[in-house]
Amino acid sequence: MPRLETPAHLPSDPEAVRDVASGAAPGLAAPPARATLADVARSAGVSQPTVSKVLNDRGDVAPETRDRVQQALRAVGYQRRGGRGPGAQRRREGALLVELVLSDLDSPYALEVLAGAEEGAAAAGAGLVVTAVHGRRAGGGRWLSRLEGRRSAGVVLVVSNPAPEAAAELRRLSTPLVLLDPVGSRDPELPTVGATNWSGGLAATQHLLDLGHRRIAVISGDPALACSQERVEGYRAALGRAGVPVDEALVRFGDFSPEGGRREGGALLDLADPPTAVFAGSDVQSSGVYQEARSRGVSVPEDLSVVGFDDLSLCQVLSPPLTTVRQPLADMAAHAVRMALDAALEEPAVPGAGSGPPQHLQLATSLVVRESTCPPRS
Repeated sequence: MPRLETPAHLPSDPEAVRDVASGAAPGLAAPPARATLADVARSAGVSQPTVSKVLNDRGDVAPETRDRVQQALRAVGYQRRGGRGPGAQRRREGALLVELVLSDLDSPYALEVLAGAEEGAAAAGAGLVVTAVHGRRAGGGRWLSRLEGRRSAGVVLVVSNPAPEAAAELRRLSTPLVLLDPVGSRDPELPTVGATNWSGGLAATQHLLDLGHRRIAVISGDPALACSQERVEGYRAALGRAGVPVDEALVRFGDFSPEGGRREGGALLDLADPPTAVFAGSDVQSSGVYQEARSRGVSVPEDLSVVGFDDLSLCQVLSPPLTTVRQPLADMAAHAVRMALDAALEEPAVPGAGSGPPQHLQLATSLVVRESTCPPRS
């Protein structure tokens, strides 16, 4: 699995800011500012997560990069903070755990995420604790008490309905929280890992336009989710570039489930002028469109081309195999786990404060063409 480095952020250290703001007593020199991870990253020409990997003796750093970072650490006089933070304590106790919280465990999507998270944790020498909330609000009091008892180093949240008190309580516990953005709603104050949903929606729709389709529908997920809206916005952008007006009757929102695909696909096929193609928003939702089309004697792709989103193993099982937009779910989950661990092991001087603004990482999507799309009937 490719390991992509995140962009460097170069913020100020919170302690250094307080020292400058408070000033020194008259006639005395201000105390020297403590060197930060940002200073080391700038000196070595690498990202802050790469510096953190070297500090924590991680193996996934090239030897020449490791040497450059170590030279920069000496050059700027970086000293690790006193080792009193939760990351240091968890290392001493030998209990470095990451919590992965999912809506459920019985979907192809969850299996992809779980595989990537396990790989990311194993590469860091950490354990993975998996929780399925099964439709309940994630981060309730019972779960938080169990997390505190386990002294987990970080949390990766892959659900759309976190309890409102969860983030505040995790900050109190000095437990870093990372949102896996394809499902979780975007919070600018929290680190996120996601995919280029807008570009994916654009690519899916452009593929159908290139085949000659003009009656193209979209079925996305819950409109409250950022990823749902971004995929629809990409769809609209592709139509706009091609000079094809958007028919709002063809814009639908489901819930990324087979039932949502059947319900909204049926509504589309009931139209007086039904679409010749559907961008179904997710692979699982596409399976519902397949089912509904088959029940009506509508052939895929001869009568209705279908494009999904995710590139789950399900795509190869569907008949015909599904054209889809690939988002690297396993890579995204592995990155989210590493971000949570890196944040935990930085040992910030102020509980809940990191060395810079939250990271927002997006991994590229790509179109995978299979047999579920073809030119429309003349």
